[in-house]
Amino acid sequence: MERLYSPWRSRYIETYDKMEKCFLCAAAENPDEDEKRLVVYRGKKAFIIMNLYPYNAGHLMVAPYTHIGDFTLIEDEVLCEISRLTKIGIKALRKALNPDGFNLGYNLGRVAGAGLETHLHNHIVPRWNGDTNFMPVIGEVKVISQDLKEIYYRIKEAIKDVE
Repeated sequence: MERLYSPWRSRYIETYDKMEKCFLCAAAENPDEDEKRLVVYRGKKAFIIMNLYPYNAGHLMVAPYTHIGDFTLIEDEVLCEISRLTKIGIKALRKALNPDGFNLGYNLGRVAGAGLETHLHNHIVPRWNGDTNFMPVIGEVKVISQDLKEIYYRIKEAIKDVE
């Protein structure tokens, strides 16, 4: 069997259990580090952050400032804010990257694919016609053809126009 490697993922995998603090909490608590932590927008109860290890270019996550892992315990006001920010994220991605569609959703629990199951976050994954190929299906490798920081600035600029 031929193997294809994605060593960029190892940085996350190797440090996940060693993290002193949840990376979403660290981003929530440090607005002066928004660029470093890839936070593109801050609301009152939640924020939008780019995924450092995206499924596709422009992959965003919307998370509450509060560290909470049980969806059934989230306050309605916070849930409404997450929905509102998800809407802003979709509009910004349409303007900045012009995707053909989106995958949205929460991964609740490790078995459901949650990389971080103790801090809820809603994924916004932009999709393009033809963005699937054999690499992720056979090799478990995803090719992201755009620079993360370039996309960050494009999304931040687009948010100014759509909020």
